[in-house]
Amino acid sequence: MSLMIFAVAASFALTVPFAFAPPAPPTEAAALAAYATENAQDVDVSTAETVAHLEATDALARDDYGASQGLESLIASGTNHDWAKMVCLFAGFPMSDANVTVITRWMRQENYTDSWWNRNNPLNNGWGASYGPGGTGSNVDLVAAARNAADALLTNRGYAGMRAAFQEGADTATIEAAIWASPWASGHYANGSHWHYNPVPVVKAPASAWGR
Repeated sequence: MSLMIFAVAASFALTVPFAFAPPAPPTEAAALAAYATENAQDVDVSTAETVAHLEATDALARDDYGASQGLESLIASGTNHDWAKMVCLFAGFPMSDANVTVITRWMRQENYTDSWWNRNNPLNNGWGASYGPGGTGSNVDLVAAARNAADALLTNRGYAGMRAAFQEGADTATIEAAIWASPWASGHYANGSHWHYNPVPVVKAPASAWGR
Protein backbone atom coordinates (compact mmCIF):
# COMPACT_ATOMS: atom_id res chain seq x y z
CA MET A 1 0.00 0.00 0.00
CA SER A 2 2.77 2.44 0.91
CA LEU A 3 4.56 1.52 -2.31
CA MET A 4 1.47 2.49 -4.31
CA ILE A 5 1.12 5.83 -2.50
CA PHE A 6 4.76 6.60 -3.19
CA ALA A 7 4.29 5.87 -6.90
CA VAL A 8 1.26 8.15 -7.16
CA ALA A 9 3.07 10.92 -5.32
CA ALA A 10 6.06 10.62 -7.61
CA SER A 11 3.82 10.72 -10.67
CA PHE A 12 2.09 13.87 -9.36
CA ALA A 13 5.40 15.51 -8.67
CA LEU A 14 6.46 14.90 -12.26
CA THR A 15 3.24 16.41 -13.73
CA VAL A 16 3.04 19.53 -11.53
CA PRO A 17 5.94 21.40 -13.23
CA PHE A 18 4.35 20.81 -16.60
CA ALA A 19 0.90 21.96 -15.36
CA PHE A 20 2.27 25.26 -14.06
CA ALA A 21 4.82 25.98 -16.82
CA PRO A 22 4.59 29.63 -18.28
CA PRO A 23 2.67 29.98 -21.57
CA ALA A 24 4.53 30.38 -24.82
CA PRO A 25 5.21 34.06 -25.80
CA PRO A 26 2.54 35.56 -28.14
CA THR A 27 3.22 35.95 -31.79
CA GLU A 28 3.94 39.44 -33.20
CA ALA A 29 0.48 39.61 -34.73
CA ALA A 30 -1.15 38.70 -31.44
CA ALA A 31 0.90 41.30 -29.58
CA LEU A 32 -0.12 44.02 -32.03
CA ALA A 33 -3.76 43.02 -31.78
CA ALA A 34 -3.60 43.12 -27.98
CA TYR A 35 -1.95 46.58 -28.04
CA ALA A 36 -4.58 47.90 -30.41
CA THR A 37 -7.33 46.58 -28.15
CA GLU A 38 -5.82 48.10 -25.00
CA ASN A 39 -5.12 51.47 -26.65
CA ALA A 40 -8.19 51.82 -28.83
CA GLN A 41 -9.29 55.41 -29.61
CA ASP A 42 -12.73 56.64 -30.60
CA VAL A 43 -13.20 59.27 -33.34
CA ASP A 44 -16.33 61.40 -33.21
CA VAL A 45 -16.96 61.85 -36.92
CA SER A 46 -19.85 64.25 -36.40
CA THR A 47 -17.67 66.55 -34.32
CA ALA A 48 -14.89 66.52 -36.89
CA GLU A 49 -17.37 67.34 -39.62
CA THR A 50 -18.80 70.15 -37.51
CA VAL A 51 -15.36 71.67 -36.92
CA ALA A 52 -14.54 71.46 -40.62
CA HIS A 53 -17.86 73.09 -41.45
CA LEU A 54 -17.30 75.91 -38.95
CA GLU A 55 -13.81 76.54 -40.27
CA ALA A 56 -15.10 76.68 -43.84
CA THR A 57 -17.97 78.94 -42.80
CA ASP A 58 -15.62 81.22 -40.92
CA ALA A 59 -13.37 81.46 -43.96
CA LEU A 60 -16.31 82.44 -46.11
CA ALA A 61 -17.81 84.87 -43.63
CA ARG A 62 -14.60 86.65 -42.67
CA ASP A 63 -14.91 90.32 -43.51
CA ASP A 64 -12.51 91.93 -45.93
CA TYR A 65 -10.18 94.48 -44.55
CA GLY A 66 -7.92 97.11 -45.96
CA ALA A 67 -6.13 100.28 -45.18
CA SER A 68 -6.72 103.78 -46.44
CA GLN A 69 -4.00 105.11 -48.69
CA GLY A 70 -1.56 107.60 -47.25
CA LEU A 71 -0.51 110.95 -48.64
CA GLU A 72 2.67 109.80 -50.37
CA SER A 73 1.00 106.84 -52.06
CA LEU A 74 -1.77 109.11 -53.36
CA ILE A 75 0.80 111.58 -54.73
CA ALA A 76 2.77 108.75 -56.33
CA SER A 77 -0.35 107.47 -58.09
CA GLY A 78 -1.34 111.06 -58.92
CA THR A 79 -4.73 110.69 -60.60
CA ASN A 80 -7.93 112.68 -60.27
CA HIS A 81 -9.36 109.85 -58.17
CA ASP A 82 -6.33 110.05 -55.90
CA TRP A 83 -6.88 113.78 -55.47
CA ALA A 84 -10.48 113.12 -54.45
CA LYS A 85 -9.22 110.65 -51.84
CA MET A 86 -6.70 113.25 -50.65
CA VAL A 87 -9.50 115.72 -49.96
CA CYS A 88 -11.19 113.02 -47.88
CA LEU A 89 -7.90 112.33 -46.12
CA PHE A 90 -7.36 115.97 -45.09
CA ALA A 91 -11.02 116.47 -44.15
CA GLY A 92 -11.25 113.24 -42.18
CA PHE A 93 -14.03 111.93 -44.43
CA PRO A 94 -14.31 108.21 -45.23
CA MET A 95 -12.58 107.27 -48.49
CA SER A 96 -15.76 105.54 -49.52
CA ASP A 97 -16.73 104.79 -53.11
CA ALA A 98 -19.62 107.24 -52.83
CA ASN A 99 -17.43 110.08 -51.52
CA VAL A 100 -14.75 109.58 -54.17
CA THR A 101 -17.32 109.19 -56.94
CA VAL A 102 -19.06 112.44 -56.01
CA ILE A 103 -15.83 114.43 -55.72
CA THR A 104 -14.57 113.24 -59.11
CA ARG A 105 -17.94 114.12 -60.68
CA TRP A 106 -17.76 117.48 -58.94
CA MET A 107 -14.27 118.06 -60.32
CA ARG A 108 -15.58 117.34 -63.81
CA GLN A 109 -18.30 119.94 -63.34
CA GLU A 110 -15.61 122.52 -62.51
CA ASN A 111 -12.84 121.57 -64.97
CA TYR A 112 -12.32 119.43 -68.03
CA THR A 113 -11.41 115.89 -67.05
CA ASP A 114 -8.32 115.86 -69.26
CA SER A 115 -7.01 118.98 -67.51
CA TRP A 116 -8.59 118.52 -64.11
CA TRP A 117 -5.47 119.97 -62.41
CA ASN A 118 -5.99 123.37 -64.13
CA ARG A 119 -4.47 126.15 -61.96
CA ASN A 120 -3.96 123.45 -59.32
CA ASN A 121 -7.55 124.11 -58.28
CA PRO A 122 -9.65 121.11 -59.37
CA LEU A 123 -12.85 122.29 -57.65
CA ASN A 124 -12.39 126.01 -58.45
CA ASN A 125 -12.38 126.59 -54.72
CA GLY A 126 -12.56 130.26 -53.78
CA TRP A 127 -12.05 129.75 -50.04
CA GLY A 128 -9.02 131.45 -48.52
CA ALA A 129 -7.12 134.72 -48.80
CA SER A 130 -4.88 133.57 -51.66
CA TYR A 131 -7.73 132.87 -54.04
CA GLY A 132 -9.17 135.08 -56.70
CA PRO A 133 -12.88 135.84 -57.01
CA GLY A 134 -15.26 133.14 -58.18
CA GLY A 135 -12.82 130.30 -57.64
CA THR A 136 -10.33 131.63 -60.18
CA GLY A 137 -7.34 131.41 -57.83
CA SER A 138 -4.57 128.85 -57.96
CA ASN A 139 -2.53 126.77 -55.53
CA VAL A 140 1.16 126.05 -55.41
CA ASP A 141 0.41 122.38 -56.05
CA LEU A 142 -2.37 119.83 -55.87
CA VAL A 143 -1.56 118.89 -52.29
CA ALA A 144 -2.20 122.46 -51.18
CA ALA A 145 -5.38 122.43 -53.27
CA ALA A 146 -6.64 119.34 -51.45
CA ARG A 147 -5.85 120.90 -48.07
CA ASN A 148 -7.71 124.09 -48.99
CA ALA A 149 -10.73 122.23 -50.32
CA ALA A 150 -10.87 120.18 -47.12
CA ASP A 151 -10.50 123.34 -45.04
CA ALA A 152 -13.35 124.99 -46.91
CA LEU A 153 -15.63 122.00 -46.41
CA LEU A 154 -14.84 121.85 -42.72
CA THR A 155 -14.94 125.58 -41.98
CA ASN A 156 -17.54 127.36 -44.11
CA ARG A 157 -20.93 127.44 -42.42
CA GLY A 158 -22.66 127.31 -45.77
CA TYR A 159 -21.13 123.91 -46.43
CA ALA A 160 -22.55 122.24 -43.32
CA GLY A 161 -24.91 120.05 -45.35
CA MET A 162 -22.11 118.80 -47.59
CA ARG A 163 -19.86 118.28 -44.62
CA ALA A 164 -22.43 116.14 -42.83
CA ALA A 165 -23.17 114.06 -45.93
CA PHE A 166 -19.48 113.37 -46.58
CA GLN A 167 -18.77 112.59 -42.94
CA GLU A 168 -21.69 110.19 -42.68
CA GLY A 169 -20.64 108.32 -45.80
CA ALA A 170 -24.04 108.96 -47.35
CA ASP A 171 -25.05 107.73 -50.79
CA THR A 172 -24.07 109.72 -53.88
CA ALA A 173 -27.53 111.20 -54.38
CA THR A 174 -27.62 112.62 -50.85
CA ILE A 175 -24.14 114.14 -51.11
CA GLU A 176 -24.81 115.64 -54.54
CA ALA A 177 -28.09 117.17 -53.41
CA ALA A 178 -26.20 118.83 -50.56
CA ILE A 179 -23.66 120.25 -53.03
CA TRP A 180 -26.37 121.70 -55.24
CA ALA A 181 -28.08 123.28 -52.24
CA SER A 182 -24.85 124.84 -50.99
CA PRO A 183 -23.38 128.21 -52.03
CA TRP A 184 -20.28 126.54 -53.54
CA ALA A 185 -21.44 127.41 -57.06
CA SER A 186 -23.61 130.47 -57.58
CA GLY A 187 -25.69 128.62 -60.17
CA HIS A 188 -26.16 125.63 -57.83
CA TYR A 189 -25.52 123.40 -60.84
CA ALA A 190 -29.10 124.15 -61.91
CA ASN A 191 -30.24 122.01 -58.98
CA GLY A 192 -28.62 119.01 -60.57
CA SER A 193 -29.93 119.35 -64.09
CA HIS A 194 -26.41 120.21 -65.26
CA TRP A 195 -24.85 117.32 -63.35
CA HIS A 196 -23.35 114.34 -65.20
CA TYR A 197 -23.36 110.78 -63.93
CA ASN A 198 -21.33 108.76 -66.43
CA PRO A 199 -18.12 107.29 -64.97
CA VAL A 200 -15.22 109.70 -64.63
CA PRO A 201 -12.09 108.40 -66.40
CA VAL A 202 -8.91 108.00 -64.40
CA VAL A 203 -6.48 110.71 -65.55
CA LYS A 204 -3.02 111.27 -64.10
CA ALA A 205 -1.75 114.80 -63.56
CA PRO A 206 1.82 115.83 -64.41
CA ALA A 207 4.35 115.39 -61.61
CA SER A 208 4.91 119.15 -61.60
CA ALA A 209 1.29 119.69 -60.55
CA TRP A 210 2.08 117.68 -57.45
CA GLY A 211 5.15 119.75 -56.72
CA ARG A 212 7.45 116.94 -57.75
